[in-house]
This record gives sequence, C-alpha cells and structure tokens, in this order.
Amino acid sequence: MSDVIQAGRDEARWPPVMAIMAVFALLEVLPHHVYAMPRWVSYAVLVAAIVPMIMVTVSTDKAMWLRIEHVAIMLLASVYAGNTAAELGDMVGIITVHPPETRSVSLLTSSFTIWITNVLTFSLLYWQIDAGGPSRIARGIAGKPDWLFPQASAPELASPDWRPLYIDYLSLAFNTATAFSPTDVLPLARRAKGLMMLESAISLLTLVLVAARAVNVIP
Repeated sequence: MSDVIQAGRDEARWPPVMAIMAVFALLEVLPHHVYAMPRWVSYAVLVAAIVPMIMVTVSTDKAMWLRIEHVAIMLLASVYAGNTAAELGDMVGIITVHPPETRSVSLLTSSFTIWITNVLTFSLLYWQIDAGGPSRIARGIAGKPDWLFPQASAPELASPDWRPLYIDYLSLAFNTATAFSPTDVLPLARRAKGLMMLESAISLLTLVLVAARAVNVIP
C-alpha cells in the first residue's frame, strides 16, 4: 500500500494548482455584470482546494490528504462550472435583451475568459473523476476507467508504469472544447460522456453566440 500511496503522491501538483490559480484570476478579470458569485466565495474555494494539494506533497498522512483533496477539488470544480454556466447565461441575456449596451471588445474578452475557464474547470473534474480520482488510485481501489487513453489501448507504445496525469486531462478538456467531440481519448462511462457534452455545449454557446455578437455577426 505504501508504494501505491507513494505513486499517487508523486504526481506533481503544480499543474493543477496553476490551473486553479488561472481559473481564479480569470474570474477576477471578468466584467462585473457577468460576475455570478460573491468574491469571498472565490477566495474560500481557492484556499480550500490548494491547501490539501500542498499537504499531499508535504504531509506524512498522504491517504487522508488525498481524500480531502478529492472532495475539495470536486467542490471547487462544481462551483466554477456552475459559475461559468451562470456567467454565460448572463452574457447571452445581455446580448439579446440589451444589445446597444454591449461593447465588442468587452464581449470578446469575456467570451475568451469564459471559454478558458470552462477548459480548466473541466480538466480538474476529469482528473478527479476518472477511475475514482487520484485518491482511490493511490489507495489501490481505483474503479474502472471513465476514459480510454491511447496508451491504455496500445500499451506497447507507452512506458510500463504509464498512467494519465493532470496534463492528460487538460489536453482532453482542451480538445473537447475545441473539437466538440472526442479525439484521441474516448469516453467509456456515461458520466464522462455527460460531462463532455456539457463542456462542449458551454464552449459552443460561448464561441457561437457571444463571440459572433461581439464581431457584429448577430444583429
């Protein structure tokens, strides 16, 4: 078990920490009229997510902090996903109800911010959901994989100890938001398919409605 815990702990935490910080920074720069939650909520979930990730790296009780990390990041990602959807809905309302009051530059920057936040948020969700997340994987009780990565279907092309890390889920989230469909990674579980559909829908609505209105394609 100690070897498994060590393997779970050895995954670098700075990439997801940077993603969380990026989401927080992007939410901070959104125009006030699309800010869907109080600022103190952002600060609270930021601290609640990053502290366990730091403790996973430095603490001797890895198993406990891995479980806390899982709960904290799932909560953070869920809050940010809901916030992103609410902001997008607010933006669509502004475009359709008060079109003369909208500015193209503001809409372009806001739509870009929402799109990037969408990618980073879902990358965290994918990371924590697949096979039960790093916590269950580290304890040796991982479930069935939610996604099929190319290295798993062609193990001869990967190193013997290969396993998906956060950067792999970031790539998955980026491709889902860009291509609106699976690319090299295939969803296996229904929840994986549902999350990818939701991410694609948010991305599509952002790019088509908000960005199009910003460049005066939609009257």
